[in-house]
Amino acid sequence: MRQLVFATNNRHKLDEVAAKVGSQIKLLTLNDIGCDEDIPETGHTFRENAAIKSHYIYQKYKLDCFGDDSGLEVDALNGEPGVYSARYAGTHGDHEANMDKVLAKLASETKRKARFRTVISLIWNGEEHFFEGTVEGTIRHERAGAQGFGYDPIFQPDGYDITFAEMSMEEKNSISHRARAVEKLIGFLSLGH
Repeated sequence: MRQLVFATNNRHKLDEVAAKVGSQIKLLTLNDIGCDEDIPETGHTFRENAAIKSHYIYQKYKLDCFGDDSGLEVDALNGEPGVYSARYAGTHGDHEANMDKVLAKLASETKRKARFRTVISLIWNGEEHFFEGTVEGTIRHERAGAQGFGYDPIFQPDGYDITFAEMSMEEKNSISHRARAVEKLIGFLSLGH
């Protein structure tokens, strides 16, 4: 069985991806390979940040790997928070403050179209490949649901009347931006590359 390092220690992301990958590939985390460094995300796009992570792991450990970067893009905010989604309100990973900032900026806005976007950079047999997934939706006026993480309680995907945070992991995984990018990644790997 081939091993593949996912350049993350984020349990939520890992669970989402592991559910999609199944048994064809053994998925390893940064902890599994003894990497405890905090890989800096200094890129200005999701693609740049994803590539920074995968290149870091590949150059240091010489293992097949992939990194991802994702975030929320709100049309009325000119694509913000974008690559700054995790630290939009200042502190990295303060989901409540990040949601508060988005809701405050959209307080008088009627057009609330948004999307989640994920870009994956895979290094496989020494070659880099990119995969992208998006899910369109709108930003709700208030939080709903207790599942998921990040902006899930305020994001309602198109075609649904509930937020990501009101969905089961299985339901969210069937339509999420990360799931769509991972499906493309798995499709590539299953072609026998």
